[in-house]
Amino acid sequence: MIEAWSADDVRAAEAALMETLAEGELMARAATGLAEVAAARLEERGGSRVVALVGPGNNGGDALYAAAQLAEHGFAVAAVRADWPVHEGGLAAAREAGVIVVGPGQDEGEDWRALLAVADLVVDGVLGIGGRPGLPEPAQPWVDAVPDDAYVLAVDLPSGQDPAGVAAVPDAVFADETVTFGVAKPVHLLPATEPAVGRLTVVDIGLAVDAPAAVQRVTRDDVARLWPVPTAGDDKYSRGVLGVVAGGEQYTGAAILCCTAAVCSGVGMVRYVGPPTPTGLVRAMVPEAVTGEGRVQAWVVGPGLDAEATGESAERQLEVAGRALASDMPVLVDAGGLDLVWGRRVAPTMLTPHAGELARLLTRLTEREVTREQVQAAPVDHARKAADATGATVLLKGATTLVVPPTSSGLAVRSQNDAPAWLATAGAGDVLAGLAGTLLAAGLNPLDAGSLAALVHGVAADAANPGGPVRAMAVAHGIPGTVAALLAR
Repeated sequence: MIEAWSADDVRAAEAALMETLAEGELMARAATGLAEVAAARLEERGGSRVVALVGPGNNGGDALYAAAQLAEHGFAVAAVRADWPVHEGGLAAAREAGVIVVGPGQDEGEDWRALLAVADLVVDGVLGIGGRPGLPEPAQPWVDAVPDDAYVLAVDLPSGQDPAGVAAVPDAVFADETVTFGVAKPVHLLPATEPAVGRLTVVDIGLAVDAPAAVQRVTRDDVARLWPVPTAGDDKYSRGVLGVVAGGEQYTGAAILCCTAAVCSGVGMVRYVGPPTPTGLVRAMVPEAVTGEGRVQAWVVGPGLDAEATGESAERQLEVAGRALASDMPVLVDAGGLDLVWGRRVAPTMLTPHAGELARLLTRLTEREVTREQVQAAPVDHARKAADATGATVLLKGATTLVVPPTSSGLAVRSQNDAPAWLATAGAGDVLAGLAGTLLAAGLNPLDAGSLAALVHGVAADAANPGGPVRAMAVAHGIPGTVAALLAR
């Protein structure tokens, strides 16, 4: 599992470590790791010209010491600074190594724009994890002048991005790679800021953080530990019976996709409840499913469900959905089922909206308008509001999927980035609901069920047609092989 810690916890751990080391040793470790990565990227790209953008804090010091090491190894290196104090030791080391330093009181004859224009690699050392979102005014022209073909290597985080990973900053640095030290931070894993991070490289500096992680990411190596593998003593009932209230006369496919995903995920039994047309299709295409109510270990409510549908069969389906939400069973609520959520549930609950659905849910629950754009700009905050209002774990679907428990749980946010962009297709959410519902029925808590389902869903999509278009049903059919391969790692 990948874990990320808050800036405050990281700084406290760094302070404790520095007390055990010689002065400057921690920065030396960071700078050496940064220089090694920079040299490797230059060699891969056949480049030789480096420009370091130097800020006033320790990240500027890391950049200066790394620049000195790169110059000593024969690269052509320049450093650009503004009218702010910079790390004196780093500055002295850079100048002694032959780094061209441009800025107030330095080599005024050199044009930083001309240096940037020919740079093969740009080291972004303007701000670190102690900075606030947004670039300082002198640095904005630097960032704007970075050529498109230069490789941007950020120190600890892309400068100007939110260290907490809560909000996106469009005018900040977008790096090709970020080198961070010791441990990952929320900015590296959360959806508002992860696109700006690029490739993430963690350099070992001997840091250990004695605090709960703020963000976690389940990896492929975690699947064998988390997946509910049956034993010889299990039967279909002990493995989990999943009730599915999905589909309608308008959206018939959702029922098929959800039920197919559930049986392909290894559920003990599916009990499907729906109107005549989707019921007939489920009987034909998912013969393992049983139709009608019965005893279950968990429910999936909502894929393709129309909460305003009329007619005797639709009303019966909605009655079952209402009883599921009023029960003490674990429930996953998706799509149309979200319109039935009005308050808190005590039993384990997972809500699986996309950004637009979460905006509508929050508008209804808070009686204040929330837009899709607001959710996309600050996804963690909005998912947390819904989790706290409902007592549910919120799985917010997107390019990076968030799994956010209520604040009162004390649990970390999970962030999964496992799916190809091709998975943004109709029906993919129905497949995810059946997969996650299976894990709830098997006894996993909503946080583990949601993050594990998001991972397997993404891996199955990629395996279904690597590098090309994928349909939702192919993802569902790919789940058995994907799980088997992941369990065998």
